[in-house]
Formats: sequence, C-alpha cells, structure tokens
Amino acid sequence: MPQDFRAPKVLTIFLELSQYPILAPTIRALMRDELFSRGVITPATFENEVKAKAQRSQELEGLVDPLVQESAEVWERRVLQTRDTLTDFYFAYNLPHELFQNIVQLVVAERNPNQKVFLTFNPELAPLDMVLAQAEQYESLPTDEQSQTRHHIEEMLVVIIKTVVSDQLDFVRIAKEYFTVADLREIRRRRIGDGKIGGKAAGMLLAWKILQKASAMEGIDLSRIVMPESYYLGANVLYDFNLQNALFSSVDEKYKTYEEIEADYPGILRSYLNARFPDEITEKLRELLGVIGDRSLIVRSSSLLEDSFGTSFAGKYESLFCPNQRTPAENLADLITAIKTIYASVLSPDALAYRRKMGLLDYDERMAILIQLVQGERRDRVFFPTFAGVGYSRNPFRWNPQIRREDGFVRLVWGLGTRAVDRVGSDHARMIALSHPQLRPEVSADEIRRNSQRFVDLLDLESNELLTRPVAQVMTHDDATLPYLVSVDRQDYIQPLFSDIRLLEMEELVLTFDGLLKKTEFVPQMKAILRRLEQEYGCPVDIEFTADLVPDATASPRVVFHLLQCRPTVSLETGQRVRLPTDIPAADKVFSAHRLIPQGVVSNAQYLIYVLPEKYSQLAKPTVKLELARVIGRLNKRLEGQTFILMGPGRWGSSNIDLGVPVGYADINNARVLVEVASPRGQGVPDVSYGTHFFQDLVEAHIYALPLFLEDRDTIFNRAFILDSPNVLADLLPGDEAYAQYVQVIDVPAVADGRYLEIVMDEERGEALAYLK
Repeated sequence: MPQDFRAPKVLTIFLELSQYPILAPTIRALMRDELFSRGVITPATFENEVKAKAQRSQELEGLVDPLVQESAEVWERRVLQTRDTLTDFYFAYNLPHELFQNIVQLVVAERNPNQKVFLTFNPELAPLDMVLAQAEQYESLPTDEQSQTRHHIEEMLVVIIKTVVSDQLDFVRIAKEYFTVADLREIRRRRIGDGKIGGKAAGMLLAWKILQKASAMEGIDLSRIVMPESYYLGANVLYDFNLQNALFSSVDEKYKTYEEIEADYPGILRSYLNARFPDEITEKLRELLGVIGDRSLIVRSSSLLEDSFGTSFAGKYESLFCPNQRTPAENLADLITAIKTIYASVLSPDALAYRRKMGLLDYDERMAILIQLVQGERRDRVFFPTFAGVGYSRNPFRWNPQIRREDGFVRLVWGLGTRAVDRVGSDHARMIALSHPQLRPEVSADEIRRNSQRFVDLLDLESNELLTRPVAQVMTHDDATLPYLVSVDRQDYIQPLFSDIRLLEMEELVLTFDGLLKKTEFVPQMKAILRRLEQEYGCPVDIEFTADLVPDATASPRVVFHLLQCRPTVSLETGQRVRLPTDIPAADKVFSAHRLIPQGVVSNAQYLIYVLPEKYSQLAKPTVKLELARVIGRLNKRLEGQTFILMGPGRWGSSNIDLGVPVGYADINNARVLVEVASPRGQGVPDVSYGTHFFQDLVEAHIYALPLFLEDRDTIFNRAFILDSPNVLADLLPGDEAYAQYVQVIDVPAVADGRYLEIVMDEERGEALAYLK
C-alpha cells in the first residue's frame, strides 16, 4: 500500500542550509544571483516583494505604528530574514535541487578545495522522504565515493529505522548492519498510517535479513526460507483511533489495582469493538483486501515493546485469524474487528500485570499491527501448513545428559502453530532436542501415544472460522506428506511406517514426525538457522515458523520454512554447577523429582501452596475450579515480596480446567517454583510447557517449572508434612477460608522450627530435592 509524503521543497532547502549557519548568507547570495541571471525574477521585483512581506509581518505581529514602534536595527533584521525566506522559496520552486547542491559545494570548496560536500542537512530533523532520497543517492555512488559517505549512510539508516521500524537501541544496533535503504522504503510502502511497525514485525524482518546474508557461509539454503507476504499498520493509528472515539480515559487503567483492571476490561473491550475506525485507514484496508483477494490472513500484535531484549510479551496480546472467505464488506469488517480486539488487549489484565512486573508501566506502549498471509495449502475445504512450531537456539530443558543445550530445541505440531505456542486442551506437541532428534522425553509406547498430538488447528474455508478437529478426521490417504509425519501404533510398540499408508486406518497412525527428522534436511537446516540468528543477536533467540514439505522427484521432499517471528530469549541459566546435598535426614526431605529437571536453586522459601489433586479432580462444578484460580491469584498478590512455591495437579495455566488450575500470568508471577503434580494413576501427567508462551512467562519471571511424577519409584513426597501441617490460608486470606479444603498453605518456618524450604535442581544429575534448611 504505497504512501508517498513529499517534504515541501522549500523546507528541504531550509533544513540543508541550517547545517551551514556561517556560510548560509554567502550561499543565499549566490542563489539569488542564479534567480536573477536565469530570469526567474528581477532584482527590483524581488526587493519590492521583500519589503511588502516584511511590512505585512509587522502587521501580523501587532504593530500599528511601525516607524515608531520598531527601530531601524530591528527592521533591518526583519528584512534580512524575509529576504532569506523568499530566496529559499523562489529557488526551491523554480530551479533544480542539483544546482543548489552545486552552489553549496562551490562555497565550501573555497574554504577547503579537497572537501566534498555530502550530507547537507540533519537527518534527525528532516522529513523522512528527504532522508530516504539522500540515503538512496549515497548508496548509488561509485564504490570509491561510498567509502567517504559510509558514516552518513549509517546515520540516515539509524534515523529511518528508528522512525519506521523500532527505536529499541539493542535492535537498532544490529539492524543498521543489515537493512538497506531499499528495504526500509519497501517496509514503508507496505505500511498503512504513520508510526513504527513494532517489535514483532521488526524481529521478523531483521531475522530474514540476517539469514539472507548468512545463507552462503552457514550452509543455509535460502530457497528453503520464505518470509510471508506482510503489511503493517503503523503504531500512530492507535492514537488516531483513541482520539476519534474519546478512548483516552482508558490510558490510566494501568495504574489501577489488578482487581479494578480485571473488572474494567470487559467494558473496555466492548468500547473498543463498538468504536468507529478512522475513515482514511478503513479505505486503505479496503484497498489492501482488494490486493489480497480471498487469501486467508492472520492479524498479529506488534507493539513497540514486544519481542524486545528481556521483554517478549509472549502471548500477552491477541493474534487473530481472518479466513477472508465472505463478501468484501464482511471481510473488511472482520479485519477491523480483529485490529480493534488487539488494540483492546493492550489494556488486558495479563498485559498490564506483565508490564508492572517488568517495570514498564510508565512506558507509552503503542500498538502496531502485523497483517500476514497465512502460510499453508488448501486441502478440500480446510487450510493449514504441513507443520508449525517454535524453535529455541538454546535448549531450555535437557531431559537427558547427552543433549547439547547449544544445538537448540523445537516444539512441533501438525497444522497451524497455535497448538505449539499455547498450552491447549489435553493435547501435546512433539519436543525435539536438535542435538539428538530421536531422543524423546517419553520412554514407553504408552507414553509416546499419550503424549502425541491428537487434535489439529486449521482454517475451515467454508464456515470461515478457525476450528480444531481430531487428527484422524483430517488425515487422508492421498496426503503425500503423511509418511514423513506418522508412525504406526501397534499397541505394545510404536512402529515406523514401512507399508503402504493406504492399507492402514487413520486411527492406527500416531504423529511422531520421525520420518521428517530422519529423512529430510529439517534438523540441520533448523540448527543452522537458530545458530546464525543467535550469533548475530549476541544472545539466545527463539523463532516461530510454519513449514511445508515440497515434493522432489529425485530425493526426499524439500522443507520450506516460513519465518514468522524472532525474538531474544531470556534464560534462567546461571552458569554455576548445582550439586545436590547428600546428608539430608529423611525426615527433612519434602519432595524430590527425577524427570525434566532444570538447573538452579531456590532458597528461603517461606510458604508452600499446594492444590490437592484428589480434591481438584473430584470437583464437579467448573465455577469452583475457576474460583480456585482466583484464590491462587489472591495468594500470589498477598505474598508478593515473599519467597513461595506453588504445587498443583496437572498443568498450571491449562485452558482445560479439568487438566489443571486455569491461572493466568498475573496469578502466578510472584512464585519462584511451579510444581506440576502427576497423579499416581497416570492421569493428568503434566504436559511439558517448554517452548510455549506460558514457558516464556515463567522464564522471564524467573520461575522454575518442575514436573513431579508421583508414580515414579524414586519420588519422595512427604505427605505428613504437606498434608498434616496447619493450613494458614484463612490467616492470609480470611475471605477465602471456604477453599481451605482444596488449597493447603504451609508457613514453613512456623512448623519447621524456624527452618525454610530449599529447592535444589541438579540438571546434570537429573534430580531435584526440596528439603528443610
């Protein structure tokens, strides 16, 4: 969507001359000589106009008797300034700008014949079009002259990046080495409205540029990496939207209590959805949809702070699919509704709690929008990519000592990537350690079956909506990619696919992705991509991607990646070796864990909060389970500043309330350890969150995730201490005493003779121990 705002020619000359405060009078005198010699205006006519405009300026400034009220000295200064203004005006609109540059060069050369004039204005003050045009001119110079302008080009690139893309300095430091002026002009061409395109769009574009440059040296096949067709709604459009609809009353929402924010948000969302979108932007969006046609879209948040170093905002703002299969008017309405929903999510409880936790409340968080074509292919009436996922350049969790952390990690799903980045329902993604892709966290066939993906997210193009369907209902025998994605469930074991898939029932197939990992270039390409991005960012990164398998007549299918997102990753790694104590009396051990152990130590934990799995699973009323999440949230706030751990059944933060307590970020962000307890019956086994938005929340809040499998023979679980200690829930939250039968809160020093809880997690040994110290 092109936008071309040309700076007034006279302003261009004025800004360039402002760089030569001493030489400007000489330059302007030569400019007038050119005007007079070329017949643009005669000297007499010019001076008469100068005098007339100077007198008019006296009237505008309120002088009723100029000869008395203004001295000759002031009058002379007024005439000089008016003469300068008219000189700039007549020259700008009658003579070529190249002539002006020649005059400047001539005047400067009289002082220093060896100096060539290049940058003749301050890019920080100049209109963006002027900066773009000048930077393009420098980039087109011969190689020997480019070396003389390198510092000017860098300055202008920084100005353009900060104006159009992002002003986060850590980002700018890297981006200026990769973006060209042509790149930035193309970004601006695709931008609707003013303002920056935000962090998510910026990270995607920078990663793409890094991989373009690195393709030859890193063994990365660039033909296998695609950036989706993308458009951007500038961050300033949110200002226009708020102003037009008088929504600025909501900007102080961030300073309210969490309870007030939570109570206000439904009304805020309604106000945003009912508000009128700016007419000019609506028309631009209509034009955009005319270009896109009936191809499906995803509308993604791209706030100024999003995907920054140390603050990812993972999952805090909305991203919404628009299948785009209705009438043009309805498609436009769907697109605008998606944008409004994302705007409102800036004020959502989780987003504001996150900003408070990260010390960002006072920042003016503006929301840009990233509009992308959904990647994938149509299969009858549905649309989705072959697979999608999230990749980490550093494996956040080693479930086996053989795994090399530096080789990275991938969380993979069939279909749309929503199931890879979110903890949804009772489903599971495939976790892949790129150093040992065949080494699964699961051991037995039953565990592999239980932890395989059973549902797929897709776009239904006939009903025009995002749907979830059982995998077996969506798989078809004529899908040429399936042999690379599935294995055969033989009950006692999981078998590779050897036979013709047409001879099997879909219910016999299990999504393992084993063929993809063994028979394609997926693993080496993903490792190379993640390694290069980490090198250039100077820190670990994670990416979101989709991918398709493209048939190749002479070899295995080609994996084509679609890069959706790249951001710096916060890590809990301390670099210090953690060793388990060996002399702890059995009576002082509270619990131990032996699977999927992180690395770290949490000391002086005063409170242990335990949601009883048996009681939780027996609850019939969903309302009670939902209220228990609020109780945890109130405890989280009540114990802010204290060191405490949370233990509970299944998955913390699950969207399925039967699988775990449905807490949000603001309900758990003050805890230090989040223990997910699997029941002895093998049900409710915690789904590993690594790679999800929820996991990113835990890492950024410095919370350790620790699964506890009660069925494991070596697991210690001190029932007497955990279940028989006095429950202080009513002391902390008198209004929630009724929930004490479900939530046990232990004041550890009060029942352990002044000792606190110490949790030591030894990743190398694969064991964690919580004990009284």
